[in-house]
Amino acid sequence: MVSEFAGFASLAPAYPEMLLAVCAMALLMIGVFAKKEIAPSISGIAIGVLIAVGVLIVFGGTEGTIFAGGFINDGFARFMKVLIIAGSVFALILTVSTAADKGLNKFEYPVLIVLATLGMLMMVSANDLMSLYVGLELQSLSLYVLAAFRRDSAKATEAGLKYFVLGALSSGMLLYGASLVYGFTGHTQLDQIAQAVALGERNVGIIFGLVFLLAGLAFKISAVPFHMWTPDVYEGAPTPVTAFFASAPKVAAMALLIRIVFDAFEPIARDWQQVIIFISIASMVLAAFAAIGQRNLKRLIAFSSIGHVGFALVGLSAGNLVGVEGVAIYMAVYLTMTIGLFACILALKNEDGYVENIDDLAGLSQNRPFVAAMIAMFMFSLIGLPPLAGFFAKWHVFLAAIEARLFILAVIGMLASAVSAFYYLRVVKVMYFDEPVNSYATPAIELRFVMALTGFLVLSYYFTVGAPLAQLAHNAAGSLF
Repeated sequence: MVSEFAGFASLAPAYPEMLLAVCAMALLMIGVFAKKEIAPSISGIAIGVLIAVGVLIVFGGTEGTIFAGGFINDGFARFMKVLIIAGSVFALILTVSTAADKGLNKFEYPVLIVLATLGMLMMVSANDLMSLYVGLELQSLSLYVLAAFRRDSAKATEAGLKYFVLGALSSGMLLYGASLVYGFTGHTQLDQIAQAVALGERNVGIIFGLVFLLAGLAFKISAVPFHMWTPDVYEGAPTPVTAFFASAPKVAAMALLIRIVFDAFEPIARDWQQVIIFISIASMVLAAFAAIGQRNLKRLIAFSSIGHVGFALVGLSAGNLVGVEGVAIYMAVYLTMTIGLFACILALKNEDGYVENIDDLAGLSQNRPFVAAMIAMFMFSLIGLPPLAGFFAKWHVFLAAIEARLFILAVIGMLASAVSAFYYLRVVKVMYFDEPVNSYATPAIELRFVMALTGFLVLSYYFTVGAPLAQLAHNAAGSLF
């Protein structure tokens, strides 16, 4: 009995994931055997469970490596896990008043969110190519179903199918890369791969494996040239699902990318830096110009997310502690801006349904001044205008690039920001200078709460959370080095 307890105690670094897995199965059983519609209750319980797991990660998280080195819980993992939990919680909160309209009022929806979150937590703590793939596929399979959750919607079905087909292709590339790395190093554990790479000569097979791994992960963060699924999936999926896609999974995939390149391939940093620099420039430039012609709000946000992934990769391109710190800060700020912007979109409902196109926002400042002000502030922050949070996020990643003497990359990033200002400012112009075309109902209280909270964080970033977040990001990045 004592030995069994000691064995369970040794699993302490994975307690949050174990709790989440048990609760996901319990929620699934409750939903299956309940004799009445129980979706709202399941959603409420899921929010509570995710918050409890977040508290456990922050205050009770035990750091260490378990499962024969396949699972690691360190400062970096804990920081990113908190961001993922926050994104999942807010995604569920955004669904509370919109579930019936968006066809999400079924108990499977919050269960899938919880399972996707479990996969993301596994991804962040993966210290082995096999555990990495298990976490990645648990997340991906849940997201495929979420994208096509509205079976009566042709757009949602198309989005789910495109996501599934292209996701399967990316998983194949990632697996092929993992098999090459294993074949040429003889290891699947990340630190052992690093030792083998450091001791051996620069092997072409390992380089090919690294490239295929990066290609598979580039799909998950929707970086160019593996971005083609993003606009269609974002447009076709229900808006609360799109809000989830644009927040937590981006953080998890970026964290996984950081862990792989630093934990497994740090000895050949110059090789992967070239790849990261290329996809960073391609993402920033393509998004800056491709978004100009967009009229659909969700497609605009899709190209915006591609661009912001490029900006985050500017920090990773530096290949040092300052760069990882910058990426961590950038993902936290991006998560806040994205959740706030989607809360604003879901708050705009009239007799014809929810806002879809930019032109539907005409004259919004006269009908819903608070929502218009929040959207304008998020747009200014996405551009990177001071003193909003987006400015400081870009400042951190550009600073890392300059310290690494990547001057051309930093200049291209700043020019891409200037070009992207066109389509962000166009939204503001439509809201404040065009004649009203719609009147919108009063937003639900939880949507107003999310807008106010995220708006406050974005507006007062420098005076409130800026310094603590920078310190936490610095500590998290330090645990990788």
